[in-house]
Amino acid sequence: MTRPFVIGVTGGIGSGKSAVTARFSEQGVPVFDADIVARELVEPGEPALAEIVGTFGQQMLDASDRLDRAALRAVVFNDDAARARLNAILHPRVHDRLHALATAPGPALVLVAIPLLAESTHRYHWLDRVLVVDVPREVQIQRAMWRDALDRAAAERMLAAQADRASRLALADDALTNDGPIERLDDIVARLHARYVALAITIRP
Repeated sequence: MTRPFVIGVTGGIGSGKSAVTARFSEQGVPVFDADIVARELVEPGEPALAEIVGTFGQQMLDASDRLDRAALRAVVFNDDAARARLNAILHPRVHDRLHALATAPGPALVLVAIPLLAESTHRYHWLDRVLVVDVPREVQIQRAMWRDALDRAAAERMLAAQADRASRLALADDALTNDGPIERLDDIVARLHARYVALAITIRP
């Protein structure tokens, strides 16, 4: 059986990726999310959690022997070397899990949500198409401040830790500008869905 036509969806902080993928899901398209996979990979008993503890120390576990995300964030947020070590533990595992999920025979079309696609394009050569959810930088900052109760400086640091807007847009086969009312997404996603279904039928009959 032919594998699905795979669309990679990416976008920076505050771009509204989740709102976009939720609408594809409502259309019946399976969506596999790198963030969800990453959380699953650090559950108790998973090799990735053991490696994180071995790298950063027992203080990465809370009283229930689960990952203390706040403690880990405090270590890697302002330390590029520590963040690189964490990424080396998680990114290959996230990629392998997403690849297995997205290319399993069955549906004609699937979406894979990868926030850090621009930082790891060399791994995801198997994507058939890339959709970038894009907003101006100032919109990202305002949304991050509102969503995470951050001050402006903290929101700007979060943006600085990701690839810049131009790098993401350079990957795009399709770009969805999401700086307007949320209701606009319904029509935009419906049009994209129709286009992707047609491509899936044409390219992977």
